[in-house]
Amino acid sequence: MPRQADGTVASEAETDAAVGAGLDALDTPTGSTSDSHGRARRLVGKVLPPIAVLVLVVVVWQALWAAAFWPEYKLPAPAAVWDQIWTITANGKILEFLWTSVHRAVIGFAVAVLVAIPLGLLIANFSLVRRGIGPIVSGLQSLPSVAWVPAAVLWFGLTDTSIYFVVLLGAVPSIANGLVSGMDQIPPILPRVGKVLGAGRLASARHIMLPAALPGFLAGLKQGWAFSWRSLMAAELIATSPQLGFGLGQYLHNGMSLSEMSMVLAAIILILFVGIGIELLVFRPLERAVLRARGLNGGL
Repeated sequence: MPRQADGTVASEAETDAAVGAGLDALDTPTGSTSDSHGRARRLVGKVLPPIAVLVLVVVVWQALWAAAFWPEYKLPAPAAVWDQIWTITANGKILEFLWTSVHRAVIGFAVAVLVAIPLGLLIANFSLVRRGIGPIVSGLQSLPSVAWVPAAVLWFGLTDTSIYFVVLLGAVPSIANGLVSGMDQIPPILPRVGKVLGAGRLASARHIMLPAALPGFLAGLKQGWAFSWRSLMAAELIATSPQLGFGLGQYLHNGMSLSEMSMVLAAIILILFVGIGIELLVFRPLERAVLRARGLNGGL
């Protein structure tokens, strides 16, 4: 029997209570991380580094422009790029650009998820399908999406269908491969337990395989969104037409056509900020929630 600090022998019930209290203490957040000061410090630690990097980039950019290493038409001043962004913000055109591009990307990504989930399940659960389709899906993932734009235009014309086609071919392979990778890492005991409990293929996939593969699948979703956004920009940059609306890709194309470097850099900055915003507002919270639900460190 274990002895207490005063030398007396602790009973079995007291020992069990002490062990339970110790385990509860491990799960209880400490005051330094749960109080408002701790949250404020974490927030500052997350916000300040990217702001500092952004300021550093602008300072270096301004210094290079002031030193005139390149002519103005190659490297405009940061103020000139800001003027471009402010102009389209003041006249409201930035909302049109963002709406046209973002809603296309979201719709294309949603359809890609619906297509990629059953495809990934087939590849992961049937060896014949994996041997036949798996290499093709992996090859499509490595194929630049811009290569599909000319074919899409010839097949579907200058329509939204062409753009969505390119987005699907860019996103589906990444999402499907992410799901397959996540399912390959599932412990073999889980599907066996489901089979013993009477779960069929569909019930096992829905209630056992997909939840267990969620971390890997989420990584595939993040990569799929990145490919969706890249594919959309490539399609909008090449397939330009008044019938297609005016998105960020067309704005970038116009800057190139006009040889207006400040417009080109403004478009690049807006495209970058949309990608960062989706990552911080959508995928980062989802990833943190999934990791914390599994007892992992989701605070990074």
